[in-house]
Amino acid sequence: MSGEHDLPPSPIFATVDFERDGAQHGFLRLPYSRDDSAWGSVLTPITVVKNGDGPTALLTGGNHGDEYEGPIALFDLARSLAPDAVTGRVIIVPALNYPAFRAGTRTSPIDRGNLNRSFPGSPTGTPTQKIADYVTRVLLPKAHYVLDFHSGGKTLDFLPFAAAHILDDKAQEAACFAAVEAFGAPYSVKMLEIDAVGMFDTTAEERGKVFVTTELGGGGSATARSVGIARRGIDGFLKHAGILSDPAEIRPTRWLDMPGADCFTFSEIDGLFEPLVDLGDSVTKGQKIARAWPVDRTGVEPFEFWAKMDGVLAARHFPGLVKAGDCVSVIGVLED
Repeated sequence: MSGEHDLPPSPIFATVDFERDGAQHGFLRLPYSRDDSAWGSVLTPITVVKNGDGPTALLTGGNHGDEYEGPIALFDLARSLAPDAVTGRVIIVPALNYPAFRAGTRTSPIDRGNLNRSFPGSPTGTPTQKIADYVTRVLLPKAHYVLDFHSGGKTLDFLPFAAAHILDDKAQEAACFAAVEAFGAPYSVKMLEIDAVGMFDTTAEERGKVFVTTELGGGGSATARSVGIARRGIDGFLKHAGILSDPAEIRPTRWLDMPGADCFTFSEIDGLFEPLVDLGDSVTKGQKIARAWPVDRTGVEPFEFWAKMDGVLAARHFPGLVKAGDCVSVIGVLED
């Protein structure tokens, strides 16, 4: 992109050689001077597995630090992936926003940075912006395929899906949707973002990459099922990319569309959240789907949330208490 080559070098140093064959385990070292370590660093684990020429896949988790399916599956892959099983290269960063991952928070405890709203980043900015800049200018140019794991974190819960975005470049869009289908999550989504500024997704797509993301659950934890979906999805994704050679197991997926703003409902009050339908349930336009009970007094009516469209409940607010402005539900439309 214009102007990126005019920026100073990234301060982040990789202890692995991206061009060397074999399996390497190391760190992305970000200098970070702080009160308890004047010459300290943030050490983000990274694995590179390379075997000859071929495509490169960049696999990332922990973009938000309270989302766990990706890190679990990727730490496992980093341990187990053998170079002789690979044609090309796999770059694995299980916990991309490492400070947030260690704190178990969505944003970084260092600078409150939301990594997935900080791209393309800056080599002279905050630590979170420096991470985004390194991904943009060092890791992304190496990659042909990018898989960035997400789930709902502590505040949302999702039907497990993989997703790609509707793009102006229809050839690139088709390649992304094919990779989503190869991932083989129970649901697949043609994604419309409500807040796309500064996202890793947008930065990768603008550079022509085949980009897939996920939402595999939520609640600030993981389940055996959701981690299994992540592991199997990696296998399908890498086989689709031609990096793993064995035939991929074809897993059926149901396509779920999120066609517009009516998919999303937001709370207008603080209160006690009561879901009236569960994930995967069918809903109709005008149906009552949740309530929020005022908690500062008794004897008053709850605030009610109504579906703005027909579809299925694809995501819901997770904690028992909701705040004004929180997303309380997302409705998707199953394709025939």
